[in-house]
Amino acid sequence: MQKSKGGVQALVGSSIAVFFPGSLSMGFLGVLSNQWQEMFHVGRGAISNSMFFVVVAIGISMPFVGRWQERFGVRRVMTVGAIICALDVLIIAFASHLWELYLFAFINGLSFSLIYIPAITTVQQWFPSRRGLVSGIVNLSFGGSAAVMSPVFALMLTSMGYVPMNIVLAVATLIIATAAAQITKSPVQTPLLDSKSETDVSFSTRTGNSITVSQSIRTKNFWLLWVIAILQGSAGISMVTLSVVFGLSRGFALESAVVLLMAFSLGNGLGRFLMGYLSDILGPKLTMSFSFLAAAAAYFCLPHITLLSVMALAAGFVGTAFGTLMTVSPPLTIDCFGIDHFGAIYGLVLTGYSFFGGIVGPALSGYLLDVTNTNFNIVFSYLGVFCLIAGSMIWFVVPPKRQTGA
Repeated sequence: MQKSKGGVQALVGSSIAVFFPGSLSMGFLGVLSNQWQEMFHVGRGAISNSMFFVVVAIGISMPFVGRWQERFGVRRVMTVGAIICALDVLIIAFASHLWELYLFAFINGLSFSLIYIPAITTVQQWFPSRRGLVSGIVNLSFGGSAAVMSPVFALMLTSMGYVPMNIVLAVATLIIATAAAQITKSPVQTPLLDSKSETDVSFSTRTGNSITVSQSIRTKNFWLLWVIAILQGSAGISMVTLSVVFGLSRGFALESAVVLLMAFSLGNGLGRFLMGYLSDILGPKLTMSFSFLAAAAAYFCLPHITLLSVMALAAGFVGTAFGTLMTVSPPLTIDCFGIDHFGAIYGLVLTGYSFFGGIVGPALSGYLLDVTNTNFNIVFSYLGVFCLIAGSMIWFVVPPKRQTGA
């Protein structure tokens, strides 16, 4: 009963906490892109660069966060992340220069790491036989948050105004995300915590045969996962900044164009849950390959689609593939390297996506649109190729057989 109660609390708290950085990075940056273009008098490429700073911050911070959670505990690290996320919204509320948007984006990526890595680690420790499912639930909250909040952001902007909207968001984030962090705890003992806090759970879910961080980076599996994260991550995250712009370029009003971002976010959110569940049944490699190849087909077809509903369906496939990457790769990483140092290893796996995905994805696509007079055919074609390569490469990842924890 203690195990069941603690696990459910950790799952609920983790899911609520990741909702806020998720909505800001996956929805807020897309809905407010035109607003910032007018505020800072810049083109689409400059605004698209904001996503680059999000993912770079994730790449820099994730390996450190993996070690911090082992030392200080998930509750403390997530609480700091929630506070930083709330204060970050106040930065963009009163921004008057483009560099402040980039600062907001960078800090958002940092807060995401501080919340996400402890969240995804602890739920997989609590539920070792359902890692795909619980990873999917947490990722559903993160990815689906944009689907829920994108129309809310648009409504708040038009009804409340820019600054009041951001102040309300900052207060809500501070109160709710911080409270969620307090009900999240890990079943694994943390050295710096006393026996009355996060060490009150008497069992451990550590697996046998885990390898160290230094050992992991000398394996073929690590570098395959690293490259796949770059390709599929950049292809997925690009849709955040491209979807609304694509809809507007086809003559749709903002309210209709936002539907594409909502569809991407819905696929990103629901896909994380569904694909996480399916990965426990079909295996991670088949699940990831199928999803990535479907996204490739969607990207190749998008420039030739005229109906908004079909565009939304294609955007949803891209979102599902991105959600699959983020949901299924954590259990696959554990299969390859064990769970003892998962946070640090998974953080390193995502450094490729974080440092290069933002450049070859949102940043490059934004500048290509500027120099080609908004030619989406070129942009969607190369992003589709990325998905195609990633869907093929995943089959070369071969996890060793490991003893699993109970």
